[in-house]
Amino acid sequence: MNNHRDLPPDDPLRQALHDEVHARPSALIPLPALIAFVAVLNDGVDRAQELEHLRRLPGQADLQASDLNNHFLRLQLPDGRTLKWERHTEFTRYSLVQPLPEGMGLGASEPALHGTLALPPGWLNGIPGRTVAAILLAMVVADLPEQTADAQARLMRPAQHWFGDRTVVASQLGGGHSWAVTDFRLRASGFEHMLVVAPPDTSASRAGRISQRLLELETYRLMALRGLPVAKALSPMLAEAEARLAAITAQLEHKSLNEQDLLDQLVALAARVERATAEHTYRFAATRAYDALVAQRIGELRERPIPGTQTVGEFMRRRLSPAMATVAASEGRLGSLSERITRTSALLRTRVDIATEAQNQELLAKLTRGQELQLQLQTTVEGLSIAAISYYVISLLLYVGKGAKAAGLPVHPEMAAAALVPLVLWATWRTTRKIHEKLGGSLHPGQGGVKPPAPPAG
Repeated sequence: MNNHRDLPPDDPLRQALHDEVHARPSALIPLPALIAFVAVLNDGVDRAQELEHLRRLPGQADLQASDLNNHFLRLQLPDGRTLKWERHTEFTRYSLVQPLPEGMGLGASEPALHGTLALPPGWLNGIPGRTVAAILLAMVVADLPEQTADAQARLMRPAQHWFGDRTVVASQLGGGHSWAVTDFRLRASGFEHMLVVAPPDTSASRAGRISQRLLELETYRLMALRGLPVAKALSPMLAEAEARLAAITAQLEHKSLNEQDLLDQLVALAARVERATAEHTYRFAATRAYDALVAQRIGELRERPIPGTQTVGEFMRRRLSPAMATVAASEGRLGSLSERITRTSALLRTRVDIATEAQNQELLAKLTRGQELQLQLQTTVEGLSIAAISYYVISLLLYVGKGAKAAGLPVHPEMAAAALVPLVLWATWRTTRKIHEKLGGSLHPGQGGVKPPAPPAG
């Protein structure tokens, strides 16, 4: 045999992904058999706790932690019994398969199946976790009747009697190769009871597939329904939030109200909705996934009706669909509410932006008026400054003239000072203008004063 490998190196996940298809094979169940199935929520339960509990089973004291690495383990127990352990994301399943005790078949009426389980005392009660599903499934052997109403009624009578003559749900599986009967009721033991009637030639592999589909169907139904209490608890909050959002939106029509108050209310409402979304998104998504699995398992049963009873799939759809619709409606309301809050926030931001723009325009107008007044004041001050400077210059010239007259020069100081007034005024004004030109300003735009600053863009 040629074992030469002529391939690139494996992706690190290749082996695990390849083996996933073989991860949870159906059990081989020789009939008649009794299956005790328990599914527990494993939140807060680690594998070490589950390993320690599995070691309490007969002959399993040497179990190692590595035996639980693949999320699936089948243990061989004494007397032909097997126990299967499976760990999923939210729950762990334990399935005990043992021969059906005598007197528990079709001739019995409400058989005490719980008392016949071959397990150590207290083992079931000690399973770590919280029970979400517990089923006792009896698989018996009998010749199936022909496809006539009378023949099927003759088999239904002992099957219904097995459930204490209560109303049951029943269907033919796989197009008629076996029957499944149940009443979907919890007993005092905490278990539901199911009954499968199969012909004597049913193979162990087919019996294993039948049991797996029925047990998974009920487990996924119960896991899907975990979203219903969440949806019901969320409904009052959604109604209150929707009313509050409607009130905030109505207040946006009144311009006299304070935008900051509206924004504070909207932020508080948005935080409340986002918190609810974060807390419940996973539960709603899980509910959708479990509901899809329920529909898939119902399809795999390939049911045929039995006259006078509802099929398992019909019963499931009638009871499960309203609950799933309620969950979907709550999820939709939560998403819609979040989107509406986003739109309202956008409207409020637009209103705040418009109000801010108006305030900016008003501020700019005030600044412009202030600058004009400042310019006028500055012009007046500069005019007074020219007159004052000219006055002091002329006074100095007058003193110079008086000094010259006192020195004997033929000068008339007052007349000389009067004659120099226009020249001094012109010289002072000219000097002031040159100073402004040197500093880059002008008294008036284009005429030598201080140019008012341009308003900011926008």
